[in-house]
Amino acid sequence: MLPEAAGQPPHSAGELPEAAEPPSRSAGEPHAVVDAAGERSVAAGQRVGIASTGDHAVNVLTRAEHATVLPPQALVPMAELSSPAGLINLPPYAAAQFVGRGDALDRLDAALRVPRRAVVQAVHGLGGIGKSTLAAHWAATRGHGHDPVWWITADSPAALDTGLAGLATALRPELSGLLSMEALRERAVQWLAAHEGWLLVLDNVNDPADIRPLLSRTRGGRFLITSRRTTGWDHLAVPVPLAPLDRTEALDLLGRILAADPSGGLEGADELCAELGGLPLALEQAGSYIAETGITARGYLDLLAGHPAGLFTDAAEGTDPARTVARIWHVTFDHFADDPLTGTVLRTLAWFAPDHLPRHLLDGLAEPSQITRSIGRLVAHGLVTAHAGTATLSVHRLVGALARTADPQDPYRRPRDVDDARARATGQLVRALPDGETPEHWPAWRALLPHIDALISHANPDSDTDTTADLLHRTGGFLRNQGASPRGIAYARRALTVRQRTLGKNHLLTLNTRIHLAYAYQAAGDLEEAIALFEQSLVDRLATQDIPRPGTPGGHTNLAASYEFAGDHLRRAMALHAYANGGAGHLEQSVRLHERILATRRRALGDGHPDTLASQSNLADALRAAGDPERAALLDRRTLARCVRELGADHPLTGVLRNKLGAVHPRRP
Repeated sequence: MLPEAAGQPPHSAGELPEAAEPPSRSAGEPHAVVDAAGERSVAAGQRVGIASTGDHAVNVLTRAEHATVLPPQALVPMAELSSPAGLINLPPYAAAQFVGRGDALDRLDAALRVPRRAVVQAVHGLGGIGKSTLAAHWAATRGHGHDPVWWITADSPAALDTGLAGLATALRPELSGLLSMEALRERAVQWLAAHEGWLLVLDNVNDPADIRPLLSRTRGGRFLITSRRTTGWDHLAVPVPLAPLDRTEALDLLGRILAADPSGGLEGADELCAELGGLPLALEQAGSYIAETGITARGYLDLLAGHPAGLFTDAAEGTDPARTVARIWHVTFDHFADDPLTGTVLRTLAWFAPDHLPRHLLDGLAEPSQITRSIGRLVAHGLVTAHAGTATLSVHRLVGALARTADPQDPYRRPRDVDDARARATGQLVRALPDGETPEHWPAWRALLPHIDALISHANPDSDTDTTADLLHRTGGFLRNQGASPRGIAYARRALTVRQRTLGKNHLLTLNTRIHLAYAYQAAGDLEEAIALFEQSLVDRLATQDIPRPGTPGGHTNLAASYEFAGDHLRRAMALHAYANGGAGHLEQSVRLHERILATRRRALGDGHPDTLASQSNLADALRAAGDPERAALLDRRTLARCVRELGADHPLTGVLRNKLGAVHPRRP
């Protein structure tokens, strides 16, 4: 070997050093030309760095402190180079825990039935959905007939180059350490371009643009790509979307993980699989934790409800700490670090129900075009699904759970940002509530109810604000009128708690909320509780000197109606007398008061609204108390008929009216 002259700068691997400058020539002097006619002669019209001929010639790359010899076989054209037999570098995976995925495997197989055609397929889906496991399983077990099979982690251009360089040295081991990364990469691409029948798996591609040049130069084999990106594959690859495991598959996976110690561990497994949304990574994480700690699936579910931040991050002993839900998705969230609005949109969506999420719940957060762009970015990375033609979105339930779980150590889930998102989501729901509760408003209410229920269930009651109370109050009233009394009671009670804490027990909004709660108990048939609340409202209102004027739906008449339903005629008479002393004067005026209340509600709510029908029944009570039983009986029958027609025979108000009619107007034998 020939050492390089001391002091001469080194050359990068794969580069030939330039020859020393030739002796100076006069201007215009032609280059020296040497004719060569022999079989192994060299002709040079320019300066020559290295030229060697003969049976025992060698090529030498010189460096500052050593010389590198390239053997002749290293320079064999890549088109003439065969692959070593059985060249496979698939990553290990738990084959015994691979479940389901029949549809996805069949779609990958289907491409084999198209003869002599380059195939590029992109398996895409949410982080942790099992894309890499699917690719490894298909490549290892299906009869695809590809040779060689080479796996490259391609989450960045640098990682892709490293993987291709590894392929080049696997094809020609003697090149290891001799050529630069760029030279090795180029040799691998040349080999792929010149051969057919190979399978190249590009795992975890973040940007389709990173692999586009490689795909454009290599047409003779097959690419199997995995990516969190759900978009960007047009005209580049056939997309193969990967969905979460269904219920049966999720239970199967959890059962396999716990097979070593199944005693009691699967108790509550069905509920846990539903809560984890069929996400394989989350199921693996949960299964390993359950097996290690000896708790049950239900115990894990309880921990997840009470301490989600730790469980999203913790990995069982002996497992890869990077393979957790929080850490996997942190990589995805990094893509939005330059765009605060996208993080805001995701954290806001996280407080709603995961499916059938109306886009209009994001109205007003920013300019429409900016919101659309943020949604597009979330869709592109698999965190959100957009449903064409429905103007609705979906968020995987674990994505939502993670995004609304504060973690001071996570820049994307800081407690203040999570709190702001909850307040923002509450305000968006209040602004989206329909203006009324008449039948034409019912579809809008029903579309919002799942998202209201989700937010209320996720939010800590201690964090409730006046805006939350408004949402609870209005939703509780709608639920009551729809016959969902238990939920209506729960919402009204929580609203009353907030009002009393923030406004005091005598504030008009607090009194109004208490009366609505009383109505909810009345509709549920708990008349004792309703009467107690009406009485308390009356006392509190009198304490504020805010006595209802005639014609105003006030505490006295509400109380009177409850007494009538309870059959407490004496207490009802006392309530009416108290009201008369406050303004009406006698029972005939009480009838006129109820008539005015009924007319007001008919104008505001319509004839078939539950509150209107209740007022009509109250008017019948007032007529009967004033000595007009025949008119009262006729009005009671009309009210019951209208209630059956408008609300249905099973509505709670229908049952109350039917019972009252039977008690007050019994059928003659």
